[in-house]
Amino acid sequence: MNNVNKYKDIVVYHPGYYIADIIEDMGISQAEFATRMGTTAKTLSQLIHAQANISNDLAKKLSAMTGTSIELWQNLQNTYDKKRIEIEQAKDIDAQKDVIKEIDYKYFVEVVGLPKVKSIIDQIANLCCFLKVSDLRIMLQPDFLVNFRTASPRNSKKNIMNSRAWIQTAINISKNIDTKPYDAEKLKGYLPELRSMTVQKPEEFLPRMREIFSECGVAFVLLPHLKNSGVNGAVKWVTEDRVVLAMNNRGLDADKFWFSLFHEIKHVLQQKVKTVFVSSTAEEMTEINNNLETEADKFATNYLIPPVEYKRLAPTRFISDKEIVEFAKSIGIHPGIVAGRLQHEGIIAQNRCSKLKEKYVLELRIYRAG
Repeated sequence: MNNVNKYKDIVVYHPGYYIADIIEDMGISQAEFATRMGTTAKTLSQLIHAQANISNDLAKKLSAMTGTSIELWQNLQNTYDKKRIEIEQAKDIDAQKDVIKEIDYKYFVEVVGLPKVKSIIDQIANLCCFLKVSDLRIMLQPDFLVNFRTASPRNSKKNIMNSRAWIQTAINISKNIDTKPYDAEKLKGYLPELRSMTVQKPEEFLPRMREIFSECGVAFVLLPHLKNSGVNGAVKWVTEDRVVLAMNNRGLDADKFWFSLFHEIKHVLQQKVKTVFVSSTAEEMTEINNNLETEADKFATNYLIPPVEYKRLAPTRFISDKEIVEFAKSIGIHPGIVAGRLQHEGIIAQNRCSKLKEKYVLELRIYRAG
C-alpha cells in the first residue's frame, strides 16, 4: 500500500492507513466493511490506497461506524495534506540546491538588499520571492522571459539562469523609475544630445541621460554585472507606453558603453513590444532576431561615426593617435569610440591607443527590495 509517505525525517500517514487497521481489527473483508459503512468497495479501496481523500460525508460515516468524532477524520486528512505539501516542498528545495549554487546570492544582497543569510533554504526562498517564481528551475524553461544569444558556443544552464535573473532584476528595479508615456519622436529628437555626451564624464551625463529617457517613456536601469550572465544590455517592453532599457558595468570602456547604449536605443525604436532583446558578448542568436540585431549594430556604428565622416578619415593601420583625436574632435565624439571601431574592424592592433580608451567608473545606484 502507498498510504504512508516518507521523505528524509518526514513521515505522513493517509487516513486510509488507519481504516485498513480498523478492518483488520474487525476481522472482516473490505467488501463487508464498505457495505457496513454505506459506500462502494471501489471508494473504500481508493481510500485505503491513498487514491481518494476523506470527504465530509465519509468522515460522518466513519465517525458513526467507529464511535469517533467527525473532526478526527477531518484532522487526519488535513494533517496528511499538510505533510504532503511539506514533503513536496522539501523535495523541491533539494532539487533547487544545485541551481542556487550557480547563482551569486551575494550580488542580490549588495544590489537589491536581500537579507544576508547563510541557509541555502532561506536563500532559495528569498530569490524565488524577488525573482517572482515559485521554483528557481522555472528560470531554465525555454519559454521563460526570453530566448537569447549567449557568450558560450552553446547556451549553458548557468548562462541562461543568470541572464534571466539579471533581466528580472532590471525589470523589478525599473518599477521605481517614473516615466512619461513612450514617445519615439521625442527620443529621436534627443539622439544628438545623447551622442554629444560621449565627451563628458559619467558624473555629468548620467543624471541628464536618465532625465531624457524618463521623458521619452524609457526606464533606464544601470546595474552591476552578474557573474555568469554574459549580458551587456537588454530591452523589454512592460507596457505599450513603457520600456525598460538595462545596461551593466561590465568592461566599461567608453567605446563599449556608447556602442551598447545606441544599440539598445535602436531596439527601443524598433518597438517590438513582444520581444525581449538581450545583448551579450556572443555572436550566436536566434534567426528571428538576427536582422533586428544587425540593424541595431549598424545603427550604433553609423550614428556614432557617420559613414560620410568615416570615409573622409579613410583610416589605415598607420593612422596616429593624434589623427584619431583630431578626427574625433571634429565630429564631436570621444576618441576612444573611434579607436574602438578601428580595433573592431582590425585596422589597428588591440594593444594600441590605450591612452585614448577611457574606462568609466560609474556610480551605480544601490536598490533595495521592498
